Amino acid sequence: MAFVTGTALLAALVVGCSADSGTDGSAADSKPGEETVAAAAPGKYRTLPEPCRAVETSTLKDLLPGAAELTEEQQQKVYEGTASVTYDTDRRVGCGWKSEDPSSSHTLFIDFERVVSYDPAVSDDDRAREVYTKKETAAGLSSPSATPDAAKSTENAADKEKGAEKDAGKKQTSAASDDASDPTSHALSGPTPEDDGTDAATDPSTGGENTDDGTGTPDESLQPRVLDDLGDSAFLDDLLTRAGSTAQHRTVKVVFRTSNVIVTVEYAEQPTVSTMVPDSKELQEKAQALARKLVEKFSE
Repeated sequence: MAFVTGTALLAALVVGCSADSGTDGSAADSKPGEETVAAAAPGKYRTLPEPCRAVETSTLKDLLPGAAELTEEQQQKVYEGTASVTYDTDRRVGCGWKSEDPSSSHTLFIDFERVVSYDPAVSDDDRAREVYTKKETAAGLSSPSATPDAAKSTENAADKEKGAEKDAGKKQTSAASDDASDPTSHALSGPTPEDDGTDAATDPSTGGENTDDGTGTPDESLQPRVLDDLGDSAFLDDLLTRAGSTAQHRTVKVVFRTSNVIVTVEYAEQPTVSTMVPDSKELQEKAQALARKLVEKFSE
């Protein structure tokens, strides 16, 4: 009978195990047909500015002329603004201001939304572009670069994103996307004509059109439009409504995207005299000037 020494037996076992391990490892690592997808680049912005401090006092004085008639203490309260209530200040913040004088009232509202993609194949910038495009479309506008194929791609990516957000439990982002489909609603609790307890309806005498040239003919340069010189993408909307049966209320909205952040500026005026129509050109110029300052702030 042949006997195998302990040393020889141990060596044989070690060789056998090594061979088996190599075979199993190769089988586990090799998965035919599987492709590795590189994670998309994160957005440029990881935080948001404090909204109630984003507008300089000198600018607020120009936008809220009624505050000049108040006491110093009252002015300070007006210029401090009122922050919007949000669930995640790293994702969305806003602030509103309001002033009144004997001739009119003015309201200002700004909203900062930082878009984050939960799809590793979609970058934060691309997801922000999709959200912005929905807002632009809801306003009845479209960029020249928007094509049917691009819109279809946006819808498909948005569907994937909604599923990812649901799994991650991000209710706030879903709510923001829903707001984009309603052109008359505020993403956050900004000032609206309804705040005065009156119902707003489009003024039938003007059809909501801008006729600030004094001829009664709509001024094309003041109509809602896409803006080419503001951030990565931008548009302006202008809506004239009648509050109840008296005062006329005009709201100018400027929305722009810079990387993965979408900024909304809303500036409104309501004269106390029903025959007075808020000056569209002045409101648009001031809203755009503020938007440009905010672009610079994000570029700092």
